[in-house]
Amino acid sequence: MPHPLTRPRLYLHCATAALWALAGAALAQPTPATKPAPGDFERARGPVLTSPLPPGTPGAAPSGAGGAGLASGSGAGYHSPESPIAPLPERADVVPWTVLTDLAKKVTKTSVVPEFNARQQALEGKTQRIQGFMVPLDAKATQIHFLLTSVPLSCSFCIPGGPESMVEVRAKTAVRHSIEPVVVEGRLVLLRNDPYGLYYRLVDAVPVK
Repeated sequence: MPHPLTRPRLYLHCATAALWALAGAALAQPTPATKPAPGDFERARGPVLTSPLPPGTPGAAPSGAGGAGLASGSGAGYHSPESPIAPLPERADVVPWTVLTDLAKKVTKTSVVPEFNARQQALEGKTQRIQGFMVPLDAKATQIHFLLTSVPLSCSFCIPGGPESMVEVRAKTAVRHSIEPVVVEGRLVLLRNDPYGLYYRLVDAVPVK
């Protein structure tokens, strides 16, 4: 999900430009910056939690399309093998994320709406279990309203996948916040025109071990 960035005010730009013009003769020109080598930024920032899809991964953008793969914030999300957080363990009693993220979308004049397939529609209105990484929406140790994502966040404000890679949870019983995967059980609702752009919601949810 994109977040607004604070932009400097116009008068600051004008003032800065004027100062440089007046002092141009007195100040030495700065040495042009050396273009960083590929991977320098990633190596400098430490362990990679999530990343764009690598080339060759289904759903990745083709080479020459502006990047090595699908950018963070879209698609199913990608759990980097370099992440210090382990992937979701295999469980037979939960809805696989591959089912939820196998989703077509239609672009309208005002929004992007999901087109749920028959398998997803068969889950609607029934009690389902979903496993994922918790994204808290309140600064409390326990949560009753939060998101579950298929891969862990890369930062506190960065969702690595698109709306199909997350489920909004409205819990009946508070769930303790954890960076480890959590499992919740509730009634699944498919969201066809949610004002926040979400596609799935689990209501009356309770934690499951």
